[in-house]
Amino acid sequence: MLLKNGRYDNAYYFVGIALECALKACIARRTNRHDFPDKQIVIDSWTHNLSKLVKTANLDAFLSSKMNSEPPFARNWLVVKDLDVDSRYEFHSRRDALDFYQAATKRTTGVMNWIRENW
Repeated sequence: MLLKNGRYDNAYYFVGIALECALKACIARRTNRHDFPDKQIVIDSWTHNLSKLVKTANLDAFLSSKMNSEPPFARNWLVVKDLDVDSRYEFHSRRDALDFYQAATKRTTGVMNWIRENW
């Protein structure tokens, strides 16, 4: 809806936040109910950096494997991986927002689909 209404900056930012939240959900799933989480995992989770979140979620080997075996996925990861929380203050063109959205949401090669597969 944001893309459709020309809110490209917001669309870009919120797609990035969705990826971030999905990775943080993967991290959270590693902690059992009533467990006290490891302090370093908590500290490492306190970031907006998608690459660091992938590592904290112990998905880095899966990411490397997927990137090596599926070039379209690798291209999509390269589009989204450098998300910066300060992007909400930056200008994003329609093309930037669409590319980011598609890299995140493509059915078989999108980053969100990969996160769901490894949840």
